[in-house]
Amino acid sequence: MFAIIDIETTGQSYKFGKITEVALYQHNGQEVTSSYSTLINPEIDIPYFITELTGINNEMVKNAPKFYEVAKTLVEMTQGRTFVAHNANFDYKFMQEEYNKLGFNYDRKTMCTVKLARKLLPGHNSYSLGKICSDLGIEINGRHRAAGDALATVKLFEILLKQNESFQNPKAINNYRLF
Repeated sequence: MFAIIDIETTGQSYKFGKITEVALYQHNGQEVTSSYSTLINPEIDIPYFITELTGINNEMVKNAPKFYEVAKTLVEMTQGRTFVAHNANFDYKFMQEEYNKLGFNYDRKTMCTVKLARKLLPGHNSYSLGKICSDLGIEINGRHRAAGDALATVKLFEILLKQNESFQNPKAINNYRLF
């Protein structure tokens, strides 16, 4: 029902940047049912400040698959699922742009755990992934790496599911779209 995703990129602009890493956890509303994670060769240089933030450098991605080589897997793993991410607009726009460059339209329902957390867990000073996870006691193994951040988003998502009674029915959250 859900595809909880995090990506790392070469920068902030989806129009000029490229994906360097992606992690995806399929979730049925109760637990993770499948996962996928890979570095991606962005076919452009990774800026120094991004390497400093993520630890991902040009050497690490030079033999990694290019986006077109993982595109089918990502389409299949997100098909019929709600695209869930922390700051979903960022991740989703990068994914859409990568598919646009391949000549395909990538269209999924989206759900943003930042917006959901603001609604269901009011009163936090910050809703950045690092700070909200720290507040909630969620450990992030591999901060600013796709798998670590995606797994932390899974744990946050599960807290949000339990927070609202209407979400006790896993199908109900599919109708709760926040952009």
